[in-house]
Amino acid sequence: MAILILGLVVFLGIHSVRIFAEDWRTAQIAARGETTWKGLYTGASILGLALLVYGYGLAREEAGVLYDPPLWGRSFLLIAMPIALVFLVASQMPMGVLKKRLVHPMLWAVVIWALGHLLANGDTASVLLFGGFLVWALLDLKSAYGRPRGEIPTPKLWVDFVALAVGFALTAILVVFLHQYLFGVPIV
Repeated sequence: MAILILGLVVFLGIHSVRIFAEDWRTAQIAARGETTWKGLYTGASILGLALLVYGYGLAREEAGVLYDPPLWGRSFLLIAMPIALVFLVASQMPMGVLKKRLVHPMLWAVVIWALGHLLANGDTASVLLFGGFLVWALLDLKSAYGRPRGEIPTPKLWVDFVALAVGFALTAILVVFLHQYLFGVPIV
């Protein structure tokens, strides 16, 4: 469990700098340069992610159950994940209607992903992982919505159709092939 917690601290910690220490972040970029800052940020993110993945795998083997998820939790997750993946894809594309309305579709994808998994899993490792990401995403949303947006390009509707198609395709691949392979948990 310690490796999972360390991974959460490193990964979510580096991703929380803008939420809690914007002035320090700005000073670091000014002192070190943007390229160096991005390199340090990326290195810490990769380290944190590796610790999360490894730690979650270990923690799942020893994790006790904190609560019994609701009977409808897994059904909710099956509905929530395609939405989360569409939002995730939309976040990486040019401005579409979804991106314009949501402002931060990746953070909303994390909220949906984490909440869905908390409703489907009640073991300690899952509550730490998904609960940690849920709290972080909500705090980051609050912080992000408080920052000025700048100029917003005209949204293109075709971008949303691509996000829908790719998001649903990713869902199908995840459900049929990848989830069991990557996480050891079959969906179908």
